[in-house]
Amino acid sequence: MSRNWWRHAAIYQVYPRSFADANGDGIGDLAGIRARLGHLRDLGIDAIWFSPWYPSPMADAGYDVADYRDIDPMFGTLDEARDLIAEAHHLGIRSIVDVVPNHCSDQHKWFQEALGARLGEPARDRFWFRAGRGSLPPNDWQSTFGGPAWTQLPDGQWYLHLFAREQPDFNWNHPEVRAEFEDILRFWFDLGVDGIRIDSAAMCVKDPGLGEIKDGEPHPYVDQDGTHEIYRAWRRIADSYEEPRALIGEVWLADSDRFAKYLRPDEMHTAFNFDFLGCPWDAKALRRVIDDTLASHAQVGAPSTWVLSNHDVTRHVTRYARADTAFEFALRGARHLQPTDPALGERRARAAALLTTSLPGSVYVYQGEELGLPEVEDLPDEIRDDPMYTRSGGSDPGRDGCRIPLPWTSTGPALGFNTTGETWLPQPASWAALSVEAQESDPDSMLHLYRSALSARRTLDGPMTWLDAPDGVLAFSRGTFACLVNLSAAPVPLPAGSAIVLASGPLADGDLPPDAAVWLQTLDSPS
Repeated sequence: MSRNWWRHAAIYQVYPRSFADANGDGIGDLAGIRARLGHLRDLGIDAIWFSPWYPSPMADAGYDVADYRDIDPMFGTLDEARDLIAEAHHLGIRSIVDVVPNHCSDQHKWFQEALGARLGEPARDRFWFRAGRGSLPPNDWQSTFGGPAWTQLPDGQWYLHLFAREQPDFNWNHPEVRAEFEDILRFWFDLGVDGIRIDSAAMCVKDPGLGEIKDGEPHPYVDQDGTHEIYRAWRRIADSYEEPRALIGEVWLADSDRFAKYLRPDEMHTAFNFDFLGCPWDAKALRRVIDDTLASHAQVGAPSTWVLSNHDVTRHVTRYARADTAFEFALRGARHLQPTDPALGERRARAAALLTTSLPGSVYVYQGEELGLPEVEDLPDEIRDDPMYTRSGGSDPGRDGCRIPLPWTSTGPALGFNTTGETWLPQPASWAALSVEAQESDPDSMLHLYRSALSARRTLDGPMTWLDAPDGVLAFSRGTFACLVNLSAAPVPLPAGSAIVLASGPLADGDLPPDAAVWLQTLDSPS
């Protein structure tokens, strides 16, 4: 793969806790991942993004990091991580690790020092400690997980946490914070990691005045202009290696021009396309998002990314099975357990797979997506582990339903996730039919569709051009290749003079049925 591999890579997200469990304790681990690398090689992915694997109390599934330079014992050891990265490289697979710069765990040594410090002592300056407004916190900021973004200590001071109270926010105005993270990047790059996924990337810098959120005014802690200085420094580090490392941002911004600033040539290489992820299954809406994405990335010369699901959102097989197919965090509770048509969701997911893998740029696959796994919505409340559920008082079902351990076999303990049958979250019995083993023997399975699509996309090159198509149909070409996606209610004929390369499902008397996609090649083009 080229030095600019991130521009066109297929990247697979591994959620370590739920991928594969080698020691049988019910929690996935590095040895389990290493044992399943062949699956990822055969799938045709170019890189693995590992969700956080650091030592952590797991108040937020590892996004509360206690030590950024080690591996949590539940997953393995640093030596195992080094060996996993090396073996993946041997198979032609690069590695991306998750770095969490906005906040750490309340068990991080710096925060423990801050708690032991007296008022005004320097140890507290690495975080946001402030006096309150009488009995009230310093301002009215709310946590992303619900409730106030401030917690008061016995000495009367309050500390800021934009997520759970166990996740205190770093003060990025402090030079020691900046130096620490630059060293963390070097640590992992020197270990062999090829890229960094940056969690909550637009939230690090805060308005020093801690002003309230007001419409029409700059947000006090999202997308502050000073944030860009951080990533320019990180880019210099990434570019200093003989093979440059990649910076990939989790940037949730509605303003496409502001979003594009993070992708300027001296900042991040790519960032996640959440507008596309949350888009409803609608031809006009999808075309608008695709056009806006390509235009905003073109202005800074950055590659687009295409993603359907991840560890934070309702799996798209389930979203596409509902009457309302969009995704919004604010409406997840209202949509939870709404009626679904599983067969419809699967058809649309198969078509979406061909759409995303044929668009120019890089594509992300969330573990289990290649199996067509649905969201598990009927988890008992008492076993839900996500702080989004607990801090919302249950109004938000949380993210556990997309984090269920994977099914590898059709029978046996834990469907092959391990050999003991223990799983930290329960697997539905129906997943036996969706296991890797079950789909291996079915040439029409979702797994085989993904393998075929990820293999064929390697031959795609060149810009994308929209083609004339009926209402409700997306059609575009990339050289001699064309993709058609039928989101209308009726079958549509395929263009004459073309050969089918890949289809998401059977045709209807030679026509493309609703909720289906096809890849075509002109008959006179080179094979």
